[in-house]
Amino acid sequence: MAQVFERPRYLTDKPFHYCPGCNHGIIHRLVAEVLDDMVKEGKLEDGNVIGVAPVGCSVFAYDYFNCDMYEAAHGRAPAVATGAKRVKPGTLVFTYQGDGDLASIGTAEIVHAAHRGEKISTIFVNNAIYGMTGGQMAPTTLIGQKTTTSPYGRDEDHCGAPIKMAEMLSAVPDSYYIERCAVNTTANIIKCKKAIRKAFEYQMEGKGFTMVEVLSCCPTNWGLSPTESMKWLEENMIPYYPLGVYKDKGADK
Repeated sequence: MAQVFERPRYLTDKPFHYCPGCNHGIIHRLVAEVLDDMVKEGKLEDGNVIGVAPVGCSVFAYDYFNCDMYEAAHGRAPAVATGAKRVKPGTLVFTYQGDGDLASIGTAEIVHAAHRGEKISTIFVNNAIYGMTGGQMAPTTLIGQKTTTSPYGRDEDHCGAPIKMAEMLSAVPDSYYIERCAVNTTANIIKCKKAIRKAFEYQMEGKGFTMVEVLSCCPTNWGLSPTESMKWLEENMIPYYPLGVYKDKGADK
């Protein structure tokens, strides 16, 4: 019998530790599949990949991606990736960051990397909460959403509105490609893989900063079942964080 489905070469043969219903595993696989495809098509030299994982649930990415990996200080993945890319400009360099990392302590890093037009790609996983550290309110937590530090729900008057990173970074002059995706349905998963592929291809073509924001579930800290989490993301996150391409300089030419 012909084998039609297998583990991507750019994933290690190690079981994911993530909570049931967490979407990190799906996103990991999409990144790995894109790397595999680009190598097979001759658009990327095998092994010529560097990933950067910071603090948070995404820190364990170094256990799962079968490529050279850096572990960065909290929020500093874009700075580490900048150094790696400038030293090895022909290498595909990507960061894999959560919202508690990228949109909070790492906001300055990501904004300035985009402003400099650094030729790196960021996979930004937005689940609207701090996952690893106990479910605290994140910059992306929705209005009214309950967390361990907002037990009555996020109050916009007190905490401000949830930050929209795709919209903000698309306004930066030297960002090149920004898209927001989700992995809650098969159709959205397919679109997300295409977005990651485009971000990586633009990087290898020597274009500017690229980012793919991925809306994701955190059933454990949301206090929902995996199935309920998918529904909650569809009904609450997507209306506030609309999916789509926010910037594509390549399409404008």
